[in-house]
Amino acid sequence: MPDVYINDPIPKDLSKSPPIKVSLDQYPQVSKDLKVSEEKRHSLPGHNHNPLSAYCYIPDHLNFETQDKKEKVVLLLRRHPITNIPWIILTMLMILAPGLLFVFSAISFMPPRFQMISIMAWYVFVFTYAFENFLVWFFNVNIITDERIVDINFHNFVYKKVTDAELDNIEDVTYTMGGAIRTLFDYGDILVQTAGEIQNIEMLGIPKPDRVAKILQELRQEEEIESIEGRLS
Repeated sequence: MPDVYINDPIPKDLSKSPPIKVSLDQYPQVSKDLKVSEEKRHSLPGHNHNPLSAYCYIPDHLNFETQDKKEKVVLLLRRHPITNIPWIILTMLMILAPGLLFVFSAISFMPPRFQMISIMAWYVFVFTYAFENFLVWFFNVNIITDERIVDINFHNFVYKKVTDAELDNIEDVTYTMGGAIRTLFDYGDILVQTAGEIQNIEMLGIPKPDRVAKILQELRQEEEIESIEGRLS
């Protein structure tokens, strides 16, 4: 049975609540990290320049369509690369399939020209299958900024769905991480429950779900504090 972890809810009135002590080991100090120079940013844990990275903390020069001018990206997330293994194995088997047909003379009844055309058509299909699976993995991303969460679902070449939720609309963040494979490779699922009619956001198979949940909790706390300061000023 998978382990389920639920972040502590944020007090509705922080002015009446005891101070929250946050250690450097417990939270990544997002607000401070966003202000560091680009040079120092390169040494932050989780920061990298790999375009295929499934977890990138405060990525450089990342922009998206609906981004505001002052909005800063905190996390870029994709499904863990190990989740691609099933379709990669299937692709390799499909690549080997024509060779097996020749070994067992399964297509020997066909004229040589038709054999060649059939094999070429098969490999075009295999390439399309692999390429589409790669694109779905690459473009299905979750972006966490200092203002909101953006969930981009890329379904195929012509259709994608974008959902976002402001941080102050987040009610609860739950992450699930269970099983030997997920524990070994440190990935899991996150469910972000939002207020009202705003659609809940699911992040499936992402790396370091515990760290992502902590970052979201810190961002929610900062948003709550800013809201209180705005009402008091």
